[in-house]
Amino acid sequence: MPNTEIELNPVDYVTIGTIGPKGQRTFHLQAGKGTQVVSLLIEKEQAWALSEAVKELLDDLDKRYPNPDGNPTEIDVKTLDMDLREPIEPVFRVAQMGLGYDEDRNMVVLVAQELVAAQEEENEIDAVEPGVVRMWCSRQQMRALSLHSLETVQAGRADPRQNGRVVYYWT
Repeated sequence: MPNTEIELNPVDYVTIGTIGPKGQRTFHLQAGKGTQVVSLLIEKEQAWALSEAVKELLDDLDKRYPNPDGNPTEIDVKTLDMDLREPIEPVFRVAQMGLGYDEDRNMVVLVAQELVAAQEEENEIDAVEPGVVRMWCSRQQMRALSLHSLETVQAGRADPRQNGRVVYYWT
């Protein structure tokens, strides 16, 4: 049994945001339904990978299963409120994420699984079940998340490959 199991079905919003100055930013994946706000800690690379995976999934879905409501999944992120909402109290740090699609409901599910370390007691390893959060989103919400995630990642250092280090090239 997972420590935490949260189902937001459907979400009212989903976003990625950061706290802290460039080079020391903490990335958060956040979703909410009604008054419930769920924040999760993620890595910058996870934000970038999620953005790419969502884009690829939605592009594939648009080809294979045209949006039944006729609305395009393309969206102008600048018209949406993609800021993190208070309180920003992470439930857990994310180890891995997965995406799924429910054709009957035309909903995309984002599943985030908790990063847990096995606890060793007297030569026995107790496997701790990771927490899980499922966020059910519309295609438009996921497209906005993908675009906003990419913008958020790119808003860091001018050259993110340096990752806080000075790189010298000799020719």
